[in-house]
Amino acid sequence: MAEVKQEVSVSEATKKASASLAKAILFIVLYVVVSAFVKYLMTEILVDLYTEITAYEVYVQILLAFAFGYLIINAFAWFLYWTSRPRYGNSTAVAIRNVVRIVGVGALAAAIAGGVAGGAAGVALGGFLGMVVGFASQQVLGQAIAGLFLLIARPFKIGDAVVIAGEDGVVEDVSTLFTVVRKADGVVVLIPNNAIIGGKVYLKPKK
Repeated sequence: MAEVKQEVSVSEATKKASASLAKAILFIVLYVVVSAFVKYLMTEILVDLYTEITAYEVYVQILLAFAFGYLIINAFAWFLYWTSRPRYGNSTAVAIRNVVRIVGVGALAAAIAGGVAGGAAGVALGGFLGMVVGFASQQVLGQAIAGLFLLIARPFKIGDAVVIAGEDGVVEDVSTLFTVVRKADGVVVLIPNNAIIGGKVYLKPKK
């Protein structure tokens, strides 16, 4: 889906949220059907032509799980986007959608890895990969979550004169990862959102 920045009505957002949820449910049903069909095809029909084909079933199932898993996560992320869009605006809704995508893909990878290994080894491998993905995305995810808090709490807004993280200027944008501040000399500063959360924010009086 293309990015949508214009204002939308509550009824239109509700329709789009319902459509996204319907897509997520449809992808779940399709995954179950396709996975079952592939299993039947490879273990009951094609096995007569090529006896070793069953050894490749697990790889096909992994590809199906990744493909449909991403489609389901993406549809659910868009559902949350359209659900939160009328109340919080486009920037906050985009941040929510991006965080759900990041967390969802990481959880999907860990779950598939754990499922492939199976048993106690699967649990251990899934947990290990979950920690690896968590550490690898800690900085980005931390900034995204901090950006989400800023967009919901709104301690400042675009156009405000502020002093943030030692930078004095005017807020030009608040995105998922960075807050953009333009200083008096024209220099644009990208401040990581996790550097703002927990720090002091000075709101200068409007002239």
